[in-house]
Amino acid sequence: MSLPNYIGPFERCWFFTVRGFALLVLLFLVVPILVIIPLSFNVEPYFSFTSDMLHLKPEAFSLRWYHQLINDPLWVLSIKNSFLVACGATVIATALGTLASIGLSRADLPYKRLLTGILISPMIVPVIISAAGMYFFYSKLGIGQSLLALILSHAVLGTPFVILTVTATLVGFDHSLTRAAASMGASATYTFFNVTFPLIRPGIISGGLFAFITSFDEAVIVQFLGGVEQRTIPRQMWSGMREQISPTILAAATLLIILSVLLLLSIEVLRRRSLRVRGITN
Repeated sequence: MSLPNYIGPFERCWFFTVRGFALLVLLFLVVPILVIIPLSFNVEPYFSFTSDMLHLKPEAFSLRWYHQLINDPLWVLSIKNSFLVACGATVIATALGTLASIGLSRADLPYKRLLTGILISPMIVPVIISAAGMYFFYSKLGIGQSLLALILSHAVLGTPFVILTVTATLVGFDHSLTRAAASMGASATYTFFNVTFPLIRPGIISGGLFAFITSFDEAVIVQFLGGVEQRTIPRQMWSGMREQISPTILAAATLLIILSVLLLLSIEVLRRRSLRVRGITN
């Protein structure tokens, strides 16, 4: 990025200082995560770099731990459960969060601030408290230690993210479109699916992706509500760190990093598309 010719030395120094500091913050946040990736290809069962790895010798790298990951029955079960729970929780959270956002977007809604605070409280309350409460609640219902309990619990945690994302999309929504559809005899259902939904769809999908990430990475609730057959990837990683330390955990963490990056890139693309649809950017 070229700087204008009229700026002085102080402005030029401030420009590079701010960007240099931002780069240092980025490295501080990202480097500890990126270190996991090369370690997952270590041929030795160590959680540290060997001398051969530092010298980039080919024989020091291997896919050994990835093969062990896909051949271990416990890891395979954990992967299946994680996707099943995350997909189920995402569907429920997206549906409930979208409906709640549409209601909160109404200007005449009474106690709007109070309702908003209650609906987004699951992302404010410590997860350990929510997990304990859900454990007793679902145990009373007789569905404790089940995938259904995990799906419902993760949906509770993901719904606030959907509400915030869809509500932000509805801020620039032109409600005269729905009034025009109603004046022409369209039902509320027809208006939602043919007028409202196409315009807020990027926000709904972004909220759903946030709910998916939240469910996929959740490790506390599964400690309360998940048994041996309901273990997920975070639960399996936690168990592996406590019982049998293996670089297979690093391989699973690397796959989670790649999945998270892909989902975040998708969210950014959808965000920009939402801005274009609403006419905020070109």
